[in-house]
Amino acid sequence: MNKEKRQEIFERLRAHNPNPTTELEYNSTFELLIAVILSAQATDVGVNKATRKLYPVANTPEAIYALGEDGLKEYIKTIGLFNSKAKNVISCCKDLIEKHNSVIPDNRKDLEALAGVGRKTANVVLNTAFRQPAMAVDTHIFRVSNRTKIAPGKNVRQVEEKLLKFVPKEFLLDAHHWLILHGRYTCLARKPRCGSCIIEDLCEFKDKTSD
Repeated sequence: MNKEKRQEIFERLRAHNPNPTTELEYNSTFELLIAVILSAQATDVGVNKATRKLYPVANTPEAIYALGEDGLKEYIKTIGLFNSKAKNVISCCKDLIEKHNSVIPDNRKDLEALAGVGRKTANVVLNTAFRQPAMAVDTHIFRVSNRTKIAPGKNVRQVEEKLLKFVPKEFLLDAHHWLILHGRYTCLARKPRCGSCIIEDLCEFKDKTSD
């Protein structure tokens, strides 16, 4: 795909949704971090249901740490992998309190050193909370990048690096949100809704549908 096509694709995505953001609900960087940790292999809808009950009770590292693993599990037990997530979140809160004065780090190295925080989670926090040009490639973004040929790659890291290289600079801060929403609601895994797609004529996917 050439740069003119990429430019036009992101211009249309921006025109359609000028201020994209995550569908996770949060009111602080800490709440965002915990929500992203909980969202691994779970839906944003499911995470939001849990955090709507959790955050009014505990929404700081100290408050969640005070709940302990068993206490936290009561709030997140509807989310997949809740046992391991509870362990990670409690460990993460402990690290934040002891090593960072309960302040969320704004750099990759310190974020990825926290329990439960891998590269993708760090990228979401860096991009969404700190407005840094990071690209969190999940299954939706991986699929859209490969299908459209915006940034094809054999693995998540390849796609991440190509997106950072090929997405026009003016769109880098919001590209993650546009692509994830496009994959979630239009470029669906089983059957993309090509007939309803605002970038269908620019997309280089060969097996387009009429939906």
